[in-house]
Amino acid sequence: MPFQIIRNDITKVKADIIVNSANPEPVIGDGTDSAVYAAAGSEKLLARRRKIGSIAPGQAAETPAYRLPAKHIIHTVGPVWVDGKHGERDILRSCYANSLSLAADLRAKSIAFPMIATGVYGFPKDEALNIALSEIGKFLLTHDMQVILVVFDRNTFELSARLVGEIDEFIDDHGVHLAREAEYSSPLFMQDRRRSDARRQLEWADLDWKNSTLSDFEPLGGAVSPQEPGKTDAPGPRKWPGLDRKSKPLFEDLPLGSASPDESSEWFPAAAPCPAPSMAEPSLEDLLKHTGETFQQRLLRLIDQSGMTDAAVYKKANIDRRVFSRIRSKKDYKPKKVTAVAFAIALQLDLDTMTDLLSRAEIAFSPSNRFDLIITYFVTHRNYDIFEINAALFKYGQPILGE
Repeated sequence: MPFQIIRNDITKVKADIIVNSANPEPVIGDGTDSAVYAAAGSEKLLARRRKIGSIAPGQAAETPAYRLPAKHIIHTVGPVWVDGKHGERDILRSCYANSLSLAADLRAKSIAFPMIATGVYGFPKDEALNIALSEIGKFLLTHDMQVILVVFDRNTFELSARLVGEIDEFIDDHGVHLAREAEYSSPLFMQDRRRSDARRQLEWADLDWKNSTLSDFEPLGGAVSPQEPGKTDAPGPRKWPGLDRKSKPLFEDLPLGSASPDESSEWFPAAAPCPAPSMAEPSLEDLLKHTGETFQQRLLRLIDQSGMTDAAVYKKANIDRRVFSRIRSKKDYKPKKVTAVAFAIALQLDLDTMTDLLSRAEIAFSPSNRFDLIITYFVTHRNYDIFEINAALFKYGQPILGE
């Protein structure tokens, strides 16, 4: 995937370029700088670094990687945090932007960053993370490169206290709510609900529902109003909307998945027709002839409706171009969950549309799953920044979006 967050020692990461959070002068500093020199070979690297001389804060320079598992080292000088009023944020943005630009000039396919300036330089970790994600995100919209953000331990990686608090609260509040909603929106529950509602309608009409058959009603007659029990809108035989004249018990089991009324109302609205029971069960062959869109077909249709290009969508989804090519060429492609959700985020789908898209890949959300609840939090708050979402997923120990 184009962007990854991993927990590792940056000197052990395999990438074309390793970024070093360097001292401005050609001397061996502390933290990441010291580790990079030790792993690359201090003597040779320091000699090469002296040829470069001083590096201004926010700027970047290249040396060979020597013994590191990389081709190049990019040395960039982060800001020393004072109070946020001395251009520290702009300098840090320049560190990432200039390093990425230099990597593109070097035609690198991959680059690994530490959390620049968050160690001995004291830059607030949550702000440093936001800046890193922002600059990396902008770069990846126009470049094909793998960018890896390397976190030595979770103490160096912090989301804003506000975001963490809101996610924690959402998980606590919605876990139980969504579990209850899942239980009471199940097909069996909804079948019982429809049957109960239909019986209540007949009681309003003062009819004996237990012994009624469809032949008791005129087709396409007036609806019985719950405000006027026992009355119809026209004289003559009792009428019921939308039912054919058949001698069949009215309350045989309704088929699972049959049309339902507006579930937000307590009972059927007066003008809404009661759904007619199926008169004949479809055969398996008939069902298989009418399968819906696959994940691939629905995804491509949603992309067309969005007005975005394929490239814009897969880049916003943190999906590699080769993965998208496989999806486009294979009608029955079955994506990983992190891939399918990533496309939903890129397309900024609402929760219902996202759930529909995922169902076509046989993927469901669970109210007891932290990954699912975190995604639900961001979608319901209409925050579709995949880099921020991935940072939150990483913080909570969940797999990040993309492929």
